[in-house]
Amino acid sequence: MTFVPVIPESYSHVLAEFESLDPLLSALRLDSSRLKCTSISVSRKWLALGSSGGGLNLIQKDGWKHRLFLSHREGAISQAACCLHDDDYIAVATSQGLVVVWELNQERRGKPERIYVSSEHKGRKVTALCWDTAVLRVFVGDHVGKVSAIKLNTSKQAKAAAAFVMFPVQTITTVDSCVVQLDYLDGRLLVSSLTRSFLCDTEREKFWKIGNKERDGEYGACFFPGRCSGGQQPLIYCARPGSRMWEVNFDGEVLSTHQFKKLLSLPPLPVISLRSEPQYDHTVGASQSLSFPKLLHLSEHCVLTWTERGIYIFIPQNVQVLLWSEVKDILDVAVYKNELFCLHLDGKVSHLSLLSVERCVERLLRRGLWNLAAHTCCLFQNSVIASRARKTLTVDKLEHLKSQLDFETCSDLISQLEELILKFEPLDSACSSRRSSISSHESFSILDSGIYRIISSRRGSQSDEDSCSLHSQTFSEDERLKEFPSHQEEDQPDQCCGPHGNEENTPHIPVTFETDKSETFLPFGLPLPFRSPSPLMSLQAVKESVSSFVRKTTEKIGTLHTSPDLKVRPEPGGDEQACEEDASSVICPKEEDTEEKNEETSQPAEEDRFQELRVATAEAMAKLEDPLVLFEPKSLRMVLQQWLAQLEKEFAMKDFSSISDTGNSSMKLSQDAQLFDESKKGMLDEENEKGYSLGNEETVDQVCSPSSSQTEPSDGHFQVCSPCTIANSLQKDLAELTALCLELRVLNSKTDSSSGHVDHISLQCSPEILACQFLKKYFFLLDLKRAKESIKFSYANSPCIWDTFIQGLQEMASSNPTYLEMEEGDLPTRLKLLDDSVPFDSPLLIAYASRLYDKFGESALRSLIKFYPSILPSDIMQLCHRHPAQFLAYLDSLVKSRPDDQRSAFLESLLQPESLRLDWLLLAVSHDAPPSTRTMDDEGYPRPHSHLFSWSYSQLILHLIKLPADFTTKEKMTDICRSCGFWPGYLTLCLELERRREAFACIVCLNDMSLMEGDNGWIPETVEEWKLLLHLVQNKRTKPGPQESLNGNVGDEPSPINLENVALLLAKALGPDRAWSLLQECGLALELSEKFTKTCNILRIAEKRQRALIQSMLEKCDRFLWSQQA
Repeated sequence: MTFVPVIPESYSHVLAEFESLDPLLSALRLDSSRLKCTSISVSRKWLALGSSGGGLNLIQKDGWKHRLFLSHREGAISQAACCLHDDDYIAVATSQGLVVVWELNQERRGKPERIYVSSEHKGRKVTALCWDTAVLRVFVGDHVGKVSAIKLNTSKQAKAAAAFVMFPVQTITTVDSCVVQLDYLDGRLLVSSLTRSFLCDTEREKFWKIGNKERDGEYGACFFPGRCSGGQQPLIYCARPGSRMWEVNFDGEVLSTHQFKKLLSLPPLPVISLRSEPQYDHTVGASQSLSFPKLLHLSEHCVLTWTERGIYIFIPQNVQVLLWSEVKDILDVAVYKNELFCLHLDGKVSHLSLLSVERCVERLLRRGLWNLAAHTCCLFQNSVIASRARKTLTVDKLEHLKSQLDFETCSDLISQLEELILKFEPLDSACSSRRSSISSHESFSILDSGIYRIISSRRGSQSDEDSCSLHSQTFSEDERLKEFPSHQEEDQPDQCCGPHGNEENTPHIPVTFETDKSETFLPFGLPLPFRSPSPLMSLQAVKESVSSFVRKTTEKIGTLHTSPDLKVRPEPGGDEQACEEDASSVICPKEEDTEEKNEETSQPAEEDRFQELRVATAEAMAKLEDPLVLFEPKSLRMVLQQWLAQLEKEFAMKDFSSISDTGNSSMKLSQDAQLFDESKKGMLDEENEKGYSLGNEETVDQVCSPSSSQTEPSDGHFQVCSPCTIANSLQKDLAELTALCLELRVLNSKTDSSSGHVDHISLQCSPEILACQFLKKYFFLLDLKRAKESIKFSYANSPCIWDTFIQGLQEMASSNPTYLEMEEGDLPTRLKLLDDSVPFDSPLLIAYASRLYDKFGESALRSLIKFYPSILPSDIMQLCHRHPAQFLAYLDSLVKSRPDDQRSAFLESLLQPESLRLDWLLLAVSHDAPPSTRTMDDEGYPRPHSHLFSWSYSQLILHLIKLPADFTTKEKMTDICRSCGFWPGYLTLCLELERRREAFACIVCLNDMSLMEGDNGWIPETVEEWKLLLHLVQNKRTKPGPQESLNGNVGDEPSPINLENVALLLAKALGPDRAWSLLQECGLALELSEKFTKTCNILRIAEKRQRALIQSMLEKCDRFLWSQQA
């Protein structure tokens, strides 16, 4: 990878494209040469795309769901405008000059309706549409300069009363040339034409020309809302030739002229996009003399415009160019807050966001786009180094970003990141170097143990944040969301390195730090964000941290140092990134040398520690490569059982004296601190049971002694992090074998392999208990995503195992501040927090979803459809296994979130494995369904009209039924529908399986002629089927039917199936003569009424006339053809 150039100027903002809308346009079929997008508009809820075919597509911005399609026969859509203060209204202009206003009726869940069609501009080209900001009024401008207003009377404004009065379209004014742009604010309408701009007071009907000098060409104008808090009046900005703007007050008086020509000579900023790496050219160009075709107010302080070359964003009040970027061939732009939707000349649509550089990098990190994030950081080094950006992009985040890059392909990028990190050194004189801060005794007190205690002078100040060390005491929200959770103390105060700290004036307790060492001295080469906690962190501080999380208080954590007299049994230093806490401590230089020596000797000791496990693992992996073992379940289980015995032996060892060392004697306490912090709830209960005494040194020794179960958790505790350091290669093999053990149910080992006896305790445990214990003991070895899938399908009938797995995930996520913040607020607030904070591919997402479900129930499940496919229906099935009906609500909402023509294919994609089809069908027909006593009689026959009952999930059932499946599955589905009385599905399946006799018998019992009429009616196809139907009608027994119609009210019953109605249907299908002979053959002719005879006579006459007409047409064709031949 080539070296990334650095932008010399300190740009604060950038345009970024995080997602492509090309798949959306393709799904809407707007990417062809015949049909393309011609207009665009945006609001808080909708993205409106008008097409050349006259259709308007309304896409919901939340999830990009295509919700509505509004068709127009009046021509292509030339303009569209969403009502910003009411998302239920939208106005469109067609190529014929008609303006159509739609009411979407989303609140009432009705169909969209046209509430006004204006022909005031018919035959002209509508060039601008604009909504009033307070009432429902639309302003329209055309190419000849006419401006009109359409005032609407809707259902929300006494629609019934207004139906008797027609309000004509009001003509506002007619300007001298084509209307280029319209804008409205606080009773004033701004009209920009080809020659000048006009200001109209629509209430007092007054008009002003803005300025004295005219112009020639397309130049826009817009309002610039003032700040309500400061009493600032709105301003107006009008484009002028030569890259200039007029600043105008709200009365139309020109205040000043702003010149941007020279400012635009700087090179363009790249657009941060997934399509390509951002490129920057340092070459300074010539001054740009541009004409701005439209001006749009963007965000709070900016004005946006564009040309065929690019997008330009100004801060006009300061006469500054915020940025300009090359975006080619723009036809129109729609903005909402900081979002830009650009319509290009070829019909494509791009979605850009105006963000600060640090926010842009944060989003890239959240999405796991490591290369692009690193490229952006290096490109905008001056912005990243700025103090404001450093509060968001901390050194920890940059270190983590560097660790995610591939050294072989991104070596230049890594070196640039390292240089950038070095520039993050605090600039304050007292903190400019670590040595000077350590040697400055004025701001430290030295304990007997040699630890430096930092005295913080104040809290939350600007200098504190800018001068903090590389080890920040608090992570930002995004850092906590990484795959490596780190545990922080709640509400920990900011640290100050300044020399002016005064212990007497300090409002909070000073905190102990560890000396910041260079990364080369870190144990096992760990990146900075995941350093080990302070070696001498006491159990006192750990418990206080746990308690503060549980109580959700804002108490500050006390001093974290411990007495030098405390002696604990040494433990190996760990580098498990997923479980380390970012707690900084300061030690003297002598201790640095000691720890460095300890690190050099710890790795060989660690290798000796796992030598037997490494050999057993390598042997097991070698055996798994043998097909005779891999494809023989018995042999495979035996290999895994032998390996599991060694695994249990290694992690059940209590004596770590082989790697003892005085230099890291307190690492045991550090590991215990991690375990406590990872499982606060479980360990809090254990503290009460074991009776921890915080002031008792013997208790601390007891916890850290060999007899304590550090590696084997108790029933309520999960081993969510490794108890000691494991090499990456070994960790990978251990994870693979552990996953196989879980999938193949090899959950315990034979303790006496020579005699063949199995552990007696294991025999007493059920497989479910063994699986739960296995999860708790080896949770730190599991591939969480693979384990989740294994539990769902291998242990589908053991919900307790799923619950245990979710508990482990929740325990792992409990240290995340987002997990604690989700305790408060309503469901939408928590969902937004979850969407913004947790990566979509995080395995912990289901843990957060479980908490929402526990709190809000079914409503939470319906809301989780936005997280598909990160959260699958199979996950939801396990989540609500105690309440299957709630899963149906989720599945129904998920399917309905797709367009109608895609629902069947989408549902089919969810049916993995195929057995889910029958399970879901049985679930859907048995919940929220009419009682079987109302749909079937005592003998199992359908009751009349029982197919008209309302089924809550009828659409979902019909989708499942109509999906392709094998014959056996279809038969089982037929039996399910019949046993539950879902007759529409039963009839569909019978006709599909060619069980037509059963279908007609069911139709006769349902006693509804509409089932055999219309385009979708089931009509007999042969004479034998007609005879069968007549025989069934003749022998039909009368059964009581439902007394209520579909909506619960006594309604008109459908036409019954009797001999008269069936005979009439027969006469229409076969003709009166054939019908009469067939009725005589069945002996039913005498039972028919006079109505049948009259109908047959009418059919004969109609048939005779039809034959005569056909004969006449054929003769005329014959004569014409002969005449042509002659």
